[in-house]
Amino acid sequence: MTTIALGMPAARRDPRDAPPTDGRPAVPELVDRFGRVARDLRVSVTSACSLRCTYCMPEQGLPVPPREQMLQPGEIGRLVGIAVSELGIREVRFTGGEPLMRHDLAEIFAASRAAAPGIDISMTTNGIGLDRRLPALLAAGLNRVNVSLDTVDREHFRLLTRRDRLDAVIAGIRAARDAGLTPLKLNAVMMRETLADAPALLRWALDNGAQLRFIEQMPLDADHTWARDHMVPASELLAVLGQAFELTEVGRDDPSTPAEEWLVDGGPATVGIIASVTRTFCGACDRTRITAEGTVRSCLFGDDETDLRGLLRGGAGDAEVADRWRAAMWNKQAGHGISLPGFAAPERTMGAIGG
Repeated sequence: MTTIALGMPAARRDPRDAPPTDGRPAVPELVDRFGRVARDLRVSVTSACSLRCTYCMPEQGLPVPPREQMLQPGEIGRLVGIAVSELGIREVRFTGGEPLMRHDLAEIFAASRAAAPGIDISMTTNGIGLDRRLPALLAAGLNRVNVSLDTVDREHFRLLTRRDRLDAVIAGIRAARDAGLTPLKLNAVMMRETLADAPALLRWALDNGAQLRFIEQMPLDADHTWARDHMVPASELLAVLGQAFELTEVGRDDPSTPAEEWLVDGGPATVGIIASVTRTFCGACDRTRITAEGTVRSCLFGDDETDLRGLLRGGAGDAEVADRWRAAMWNKQAGHGISLPGFAAPERTMGAIGG
């Protein structure tokens, strides 16, 4: 993996301005100044959510932009088509907030599938309502889901999410499993309050045919209470899991894959850990993001955004949209710099950016 010296991000500019492209090679892919190439597209479709997880949402929820300020299904489909046909994107994942809060989600998937027939379409969801909507989403082109589940302890779930909806989440997970959506992955943000629940969660995932991935808490919470000395690092989580399971490190088969894998009790089942804070993988990052309002966000922790919605609605052709996207990614920052003096969390929180 190439080592990248991290620096603080540049001052935020007007998203309507075209980013500078000095020195950019004349290649179609989404290359940046550090030689990384974006192949993985994350599309946020809303900042609304049916839960209020403490590491993401404020208790009252995030403001939801007016409908006219958000990308519509046809616009999302067009951007997906440009990303795949012009920019070399190979994976598309829809995020939020909670994607299932969009009543037109099936239309979004259908438009994306029509624009890029061979692309793999996946979604990150909390699973609430998935059991009811899954048939329509599958018909529209959904291939895979990642479901967020941080604990299977009902009281801890209620406290963490501020909602008593564990049964609804489990119903969504089981519906996805029964529909044959594989690999079925579960994402768990490991919090100090739920660390003791980790072995039970892993056992539940194994028993239900799901691949569990723990994620270190990042400073993207709306309440701004994140503190490095309070978060659960990967090393501590491994120690807790190791008391209940025999773990054998596998590592990563692809440097751009965020999760490091461990065999559980000799395999073949595995558990993954995404150590975004303590084992940073910024040097191999291959992601580009579109917000629900239609701006390119080259880095999860970079506040710089580039407007594509204005180009779409202003009559720009696909080539012009693709060039603006390339320019945005050329200016991607080196990394999040969480460990650097003077680090400042981004203005947007995880729920507003899209995971």
